[in-house]
Amino acid sequence: MASGIADTRRSRRCTMRGTITQARRWVLMKHIILALTACLATAAKADEVGRVGVDWVGNDIIIEAIPDPEVQGVTCHIAYFERSLFDRLSNGNWFEDPSNAAIDCRQTGPIVIGDIDRSWDGENVFRERQSIVLKSIVVKRIFDEENNTLIYLAHASELSQGSAKMSISTIPLYSAD
Repeated sequence: MASGIADTRRSRRCTMRGTITQARRWVLMKHIILALTACLATAAKADEVGRVGVDWVGNDIIIEAIPDPEVQGVTCHIAYFERSLFDRLSNGNWFEDPSNAAIDCRQTGPIVIGDIDRSWDGENVFRERQSIVLKSIVVKRIFDEENNTLIYLAHASELSQGSAKMSISTIPLYSAD
């Protein structure tokens, strides 16, 4: 009888530990989602300005205009690949697009630099997911103060492994002397 009570207590403790662990996972997941939402909310909003069909199954190259939210007068255009539903179903890789991207940025008005991050690694201007969780295309701005130049880098950001897929564009900041 005593061993039956001990088994019941042990079973109840294991069940409670499982419940606590599951509750902690949900709290952690909630914090991760809130952090990702905050990161995405600070990034610039892109406007689709072009779409080019590249094959008969419906794969497209998307071109978006991204005004820099902290540097008035600068607009970047980013091009990336979007897989069609047919391509996703036939290849079995349903939830992600390739992370290749090309970028070019131009002065589109008088440049007014706001409160930008001047650190070595710069700051994200734009982020767009290429898979449900693990992969994004990121546009990062880096200020090269010595050469008075804004650098925009489009690159793949992957959770599990890095990627060498990138594209760069620069905007010289001429003084009005």
